[in-house]
Amino acid sequence: MPSLVANSPLGDFRQEFDGLEVAEVTGLAIVSIATPHGREAELAGAVLDAWGIEFPPVGASIESTAGEIRILGLQPGQVFALFQRDDERPAEAIARKIGDYGYYTDQSDSWAILRISGDRSREALERICALDLHPDVFKTGGVARTVMEHLGVIVLRDKDDAFLLLSARSSAPSFLHAVVTSAKNIQ
Repeated sequence: MPSLVANSPLGDFRQEFDGLEVAEVTGLAIVSIATPHGREAELAGAVLDAWGIEFPPVGASIESTAGEIRILGLQPGQVFALFQRDDERPAEAIARKIGDYGYYTDQSDSWAILRISGDRSREALERICALDLHPDVFKTGGVARTVMEHLGVIVLRDKDDAFLLLSARSSAPSFLHAVVTSAKNIQ
């Protein structure tokens, strides 16, 4: 019987430019957690008990001390949980950890993820991103939804000179082309 082999949306892309690197990120689970009305405090308490972190406000992300999970505050009543994918059922793994205080949806295979990092990463992104990514405005841990070259993108600044970019898997080649073209044009 033939077996199926998982392919990453961007073919494990990695390229270095002058002062930055663009690389596909694989192996991350992405679980959407929606908060049922009236249970926000319970969900926040469950997250605190499970990972020792506060529930982030919209526009911020919080990583657990051990680095095993990062919660992204995307909008009122919805966050994304990003963590190393060790389980075939990431949404169930989250539910086991924090109980039935939320609605969980595995989004892992729906997104293409790029990391752009290095001294010139912000310079490359400012060509295609409408967000103000200045370090005084978009601090480490900041997260926002935006549009880059007509594509919806979630931008997470996870380190001083590094950004995680999530865009729909269905438009992954266009997403990669936009980021790489911008990176090439800063040289």
